[in-house]
Amino acid sequence: MADGEGGEGGVQVRRLMLRGARKVVSRCRDFTAEALADWGWIPAGSEAGEERVDDVLLLVSEVVTNACLHAGGPEEFVLRRGREGLRVEVADASSEPPRVPASRSPALPGGHGLMVLEKLAKAWGYEDRGPGAAGKVVWLEVSLPSRP
Repeated sequence: MADGEGGEGGVQVRRLMLRGARKVVSRCRDFTAEALADWGWIPAGSEAGEERVDDVLLLVSEVVTNACLHAGGPEEFVLRRGREGLRVEVADASSEPPRVPASRSPALPGGHGLMVLEKLAKAWGYEDRGPGAAGKVVWLEVSLPSRP
């Protein structure tokens, strides 16, 4: 199911295969919380650190939910922890890019996932999955939590 630690240049990678899996949003959140705990983000040790962890879990929920709603479901979920922070990647089989909805009232339900990414992530985007793989990878980056 999940790959272990390791990687080049101090990057630690964890990978979760999701093709055909159920309850993928909660699975990805739990997988992320476990990785963050192993990597020392939890306990966060400060209010700002705790907020950063909450932000990461919310961002994971948003990108995985978007893959479920708009791309036929996620096929793979990857976390990459480096010196600067965390990169979250969600791969799906759809080649349709994420689209920020036209301006609308924040009071209306739904359609806020990409706005949440814009607000909370340091950066986000998407790219093709690569040679021989259909679909795309939606990624986001967040900085490391501040240390007390």
